[in-house]
Amino acid sequence: MMPTLCRASRAVTPLLAGARRPIATSAPRHAIYEDVTAAIGNTPVIKVNRLAPAGVNLYVKCEYFNPCSSVKDRLAKAIIEDAERRGALKPGGTVVEATSGNTGIALAMVCAQRGYNFVSTMAASFSVERRKVMRMLGAKVVVTPAPMGGTGMVLKAQELAEKHGWFYARQFENEANPAYHAQTTGPEILSDFAGRNLDYWVTGYGTGGTFQGAGKVIKQARPDVKIILSEPKAAPLITSGEKQERTEVLGVFGAPAKGHPAWTPHPIQGWTPNFIPKITEDGLNLKLEDEVILVDGKDAIETSLQLARKEGIFCGISGGATVATALEVCKKAPQGSTVLAMIPDTAERYLSTPLFADIDSEMDASELEIAKSTPSAILEG
Repeated sequence: MMPTLCRASRAVTPLLAGARRPIATSAPRHAIYEDVTAAIGNTPVIKVNRLAPAGVNLYVKCEYFNPCSSVKDRLAKAIIEDAERRGALKPGGTVVEATSGNTGIALAMVCAQRGYNFVSTMAASFSVERRKVMRMLGAKVVVTPAPMGGTGMVLKAQELAEKHGWFYARQFENEANPAYHAQTTGPEILSDFAGRNLDYWVTGYGTGGTFQGAGKVIKQARPDVKIILSEPKAAPLITSGEKQERTEVLGVFGAPAKGHPAWTPHPIQGWTPNFIPKITEDGLNLKLEDEVILVDGKDAIETSLQLARKEGIFCGISGGATVATALEVCKKAPQGSTVLAMIPDTAERYLSTPLFADIDSEMDASELEIAKSTPSAILEG
């Protein structure tokens, strides 16, 4: 069972001798974990104070508090433990998966802890730092051509699994993925908002595990909560109304037969591959969403930057996209409404992407001016 984290606000120690004010300390966690995977989950919900419009309560669930800094830590633990229970993964075995990076990093972490080998297939369009993190965790990373998008890296993973007899994680079709979110993410949200209003829950989709798994639990427990699903304006796969063609792979039906015709490249890495995942489609068939809202990639990037600079919330482009969508919801929501948005990962996964395009490592003119305002330690040239 996952250790429960204390949800108390920051504790304050008694006045120390001679101190002028109380010393703030972290909230107690009351847990010592047996391994890193036991620390997955129980991520905090944080209020957005300066970006949210007056009269509406906006919160974010920060999944970058997971051990490897993304929501995909949940998926990785779920899939590996399910495979172990079923006997599909033997000691010392090899796991292979197609990933935009976060799932690969999470699987590399879990495989490192459990003693498995991990091979990732990843399109060349995704950030290079994700490859380096996976390799640091002991993974092998096979890079596939960027023009082939998500379907290219999926095809390569399928071929490698068949050729070598490796365990294929199938994050886009594996029911262990949404099931784990139904057991953890959804109940965490319900617990955090027990006795409180929760009017809107906003999420995007990568595999659809969070949307389907947590969404199903939230709707069952609190049917009044409106679920808002978001996808990129450049890739309106769901809103196009066009069905995803599927095929059978290694005896299991559901993998994409080809890329979706409504997809075009977009900067929201981890969101909306060039096909509709079966897990996402299953969630749509359950009628979980109340509305689908499109978000522009530029707005996603700008919102990520604003969250960092005005809230201290250091999230990736996907988090910016979700919060940008949530801000649109806030504009239409009745006064007093409460909105919760999911933040999937950290900005550190995007150092080589457009998120950091205007952020330089060198001093700018204003920083040089500050440096020269005192006489010592001035870096020249």
